[in-house]
Amino acid sequence: MTDLLIKLFIKDYKNTNNEKVRIKLGALSGIVGIVLNVILSVFKMIFGAITGSVSIIADGANNIFDAVSSVISLAGFKMSGKAPDDDHPFGYGRIEYVSALTLAFFILIMGVELIKTSIDRFSNPETVIFSMPAVIVLVFSIFGKLWLAFFNRKIGKMINSVTVDAVVTDSIGDIAATTCSLIALVASKYTDLPVDAVMGIVVALLILYAGISIIKDTMGPLLGEPPDKETVEKLEQLVLSTEGIVGIHDLVLHSYGHAKIIGSLHAEVPADVDILHSHDTIDLIERSVKEQLGIEISIHMDPIINDERTHELRELVAKTVADICSDATIHDFRIVEGPTHTNLIFDAFLPRKASCTEQEFKELVALKMKSESEKYFTVINVDRSYLG
Repeated sequence: MTDLLIKLFIKDYKNTNNEKVRIKLGALSGIVGIVLNVILSVFKMIFGAITGSVSIIADGANNIFDAVSSVISLAGFKMSGKAPDDDHPFGYGRIEYVSALTLAFFILIMGVELIKTSIDRFSNPETVIFSMPAVIVLVFSIFGKLWLAFFNRKIGKMINSVTVDAVVTDSIGDIAATTCSLIALVASKYTDLPVDAVMGIVVALLILYAGISIIKDTMGPLLGEPPDKETVEKLEQLVLSTEGIVGIHDLVLHSYGHAKIIGSLHAEVPADVDILHSHDTIDLIERSVKEQLGIEISIHMDPIINDERTHELRELVAKTVADICSDATIHDFRIVEGPTHTNLIFDAFLPRKASCTEQEFKELVALKMKSESEKYFTVINVDRSYLG
């Protein structure tokens, strides 16, 4: 059924690198969600009213919110495909995260209201009337939501969408919530205990958990999170495999939605190679990164002197830095020698979880290099990683 729907409505569905195809898949997810949730909501509201079950009515109301969420998801996908303009030169890709966040707030509101209603049922209990048709509706709803979860999970994997992943999380919460409603309805046949109110609170907590989970998953991309390791590894391999590049550092990548990644890095090139040749190499790398990885990269060229004296001191400093912090590294190393002292100038990468502060690190390196020779003065710029 899932594959049939995708093939029926989207001809080139396998070409998910195409932004238009991606938006169509996201839109299909939203449309299917709207249709299914409206159908489930109507039946649950009807049988919830017939049986007097607050948990079934709440479950039906939750489906209305789910339908609204699917509308938000659909609108988010449509807007994320808008071309960049003067107000948003990086495009509208991040609107997808905003739509997922909006969806989460709707879910939280629903959860809070349901808790209020369920608590009120303890003080003002109402008789729940068992109904076999209502049981059938709830069982059908569970299987319907299970299918919807698998449907959206497949699309979510195809297009790597945080919004569709949020819908999957919501569907799983709905399955648990409807199961609780079913338990309450069946229990009403055998006991007068307020099982319906208890299940209503359980449903509400499951809904709140789903909403909070979506917020956590969505805030990362909105606030800025490190790129995935696979992307970083592919980028590093592509740059370092180019002849004339001896090292890279200071890699930064910014995501402006699924299809818009902009970044920068520093590439080390031999100082004795003609600058025009090195510049030509950098241009070719930037073009290759764009074509192969879809990343707009800006590369700064760092000329590296690698004579015997510089190499010897670089190795000494690198060992010293590693002794102080095993994960620390150096780059952009150069020396300026004078009649009375030698400046050792370099950048050092210090992990965020390092046991010492930047100032302590600088002082320890300076002290250790002084112990090697009184002539050594260190000039250190400490870098931090943006890769996680």
